[in-house]
Amino acid sequence: MRWTKYYLPTLKEVPSEAEIISHILMFRAGMIRKVSSGIYSYLPLGLRVIRKVENIIREEMNKKGAIEVFLPSVQPAELWKESGRWDYYGPELLRFKDRHNRDYCLGPTHEEVITDLVRNEVRSYRQLPLNLYQIQTKFRDEIRPRFGVMRAREFSMKDAYSFDLDETSAEISYQKMYDAYTRIFKRCGFNFRAVEADTGAIGGSFSHEFMVLAETGENVIVSCKSCGYAANIEMAKVMPPEKKNPSDQKQKPLEKVKTPNKTTVEQVTAFLGVKPSNLVKTIIFNSDKGVIAALVRGDHEINMVKLKNYLKAEWIELADEATVEKVTNAPKGFAGPVGLDIRIIADHAIGSLSNFVTGANEADAHFINVNYDRDFPLKEITDLRFITPSDRCPECGGEIQFSRGIEVGQVFKLGTKYSKAMHATYLDAQGKEKLMVMGCYGIGVGRTVAAAIEQHHDKDGIIFPVTIAPFEVIITPVNIKNKEIKDVSEKLYGELTKDEVEVLLDDRDERPGVKFKDADLIGIPFRITIGEKNLKNGIIEIMIRKNRETLLEKIENGAKKVEELIEKEKLSLMP
Repeated sequence: MRWTKYYLPTLKEVPSEAEIISHILMFRAGMIRKVSSGIYSYLPLGLRVIRKVENIIREEMNKKGAIEVFLPSVQPAELWKESGRWDYYGPELLRFKDRHNRDYCLGPTHEEVITDLVRNEVRSYRQLPLNLYQIQTKFRDEIRPRFGVMRAREFSMKDAYSFDLDETSAEISYQKMYDAYTRIFKRCGFNFRAVEADTGAIGGSFSHEFMVLAETGENVIVSCKSCGYAANIEMAKVMPPEKKNPSDQKQKPLEKVKTPNKTTVEQVTAFLGVKPSNLVKTIIFNSDKGVIAALVRGDHEINMVKLKNYLKAEWIELADEATVEKVTNAPKGFAGPVGLDIRIIADHAIGSLSNFVTGANEADAHFINVNYDRDFPLKEITDLRFITPSDRCPECGGEIQFSRGIEVGQVFKLGTKYSKAMHATYLDAQGKEKLMVMGCYGIGVGRTVAAAIEQHHDKDGIIFPVTIAPFEVIITPVNIKNKEIKDVSEKLYGELTKDEVEVLLDDRDERPGVKFKDADLIGIPFRITIGEKNLKNGIIEIMIRKNRETLLEKIENGAKKVEELIEKEKLSLMP
């Protein structure tokens, strides 16, 4: 490809709304342009990278026996109502009516459509297992699109759906996809971790997220320095403390004390002269399981994902002030478990406390010397809080570390959530009707490209791994008007093209500095520079973008040397 015949509008300026480096560099490198909030056009350079990622995905999915389909982006409301997600999914689901006043949505995911397809075609156990995937545009009406294509409203996603006879078979399908994802992200050149994750709006019983490690990542990852344990912070388990025997510490008489206008942990503990770890917060929630109270230590933070999963709730939210006053007879900030007539669930750290502080369910008052075995019933105790750096690994007890990551893929064990709701069944060998056991598996294609840039860049621009780079090599003639330079450039271009190397010839009549800056910006892994000084000695310069190492090579060996470098890097990224 010749630069003068290509559409590659690089820019010096930074878009005003750009917050992270991938957004800045994709814009400046001529990869994307904004159409509307969270909606982008991919220009030729950006699309080439997208297609590279898609090809890797297809190759690895096909190796695992998955079969490609293409499903509609417009989905009828009837299917979503059948699964129960039409109302539950929330405002991110873009709903609309057609000219016949029928309800539709733009698909954010395709569980309903694929389940409907399979239930109408698959009848016998002999047709299973089955894994169907697609690479298609999705739409989620994000309340605050940001970070460029990282959190866009319209985006490209690979989504796959497996259908199995039973849990054992479904576990095999899940592991195949887990392995495929590991190979995909290795081939894309990522430093990544697979971590335990929440299933969220997709549902199901178990999930892993694939996180690209990057300082700009929105997600916090907890991992062990000793064993292989890793989890999203929302799912990171906390080891229960050693339970103290209340008899080891004499229980003091329960006492109510006045705490005027003291509603926060900091205010109450400072006023009473106690540590936050000896105060118990009582947090009131509304949920589809009713109003409940959750108890956590004053120095810990409630994890709503853990609470929601423990309740097996469809939704949960902090109770409003009216609800708090109704169930506690006190304004917000003074709730406590003593005398509280609603369901109470406590974090297991509460089980090791004695003589602690709680709200008194009365304005401007708290209890001191509270003991759960004496002052209120505690029938439900579980892991309800976020892990902290002072906690130990829940698997081996080793030291944990926190890092940041960008989610690029997620795999789910769905079980029978959708097959039961939508009656997706098959007949077993005995002719009995059974529910298909499902899994689903997603990769954000655009996010993968953005994550690659977040992990691979420097002050001058993008540093693409060769497997997903838009071109493998760029030829940069210092002066295209010089006949000798032009002839050598054309010769190398012809040789590389003939050998099916993806090469971009910068045949613009521009200053060398402009060409070098653009080559660095767009992130092509190898650059061949052809200048007058080296040509006098029959030499060309090869620069390796990722480490800026430069090699001098004879003109006649130039193409072969670059091809060797390309092949070496590709091999280094093979799983």
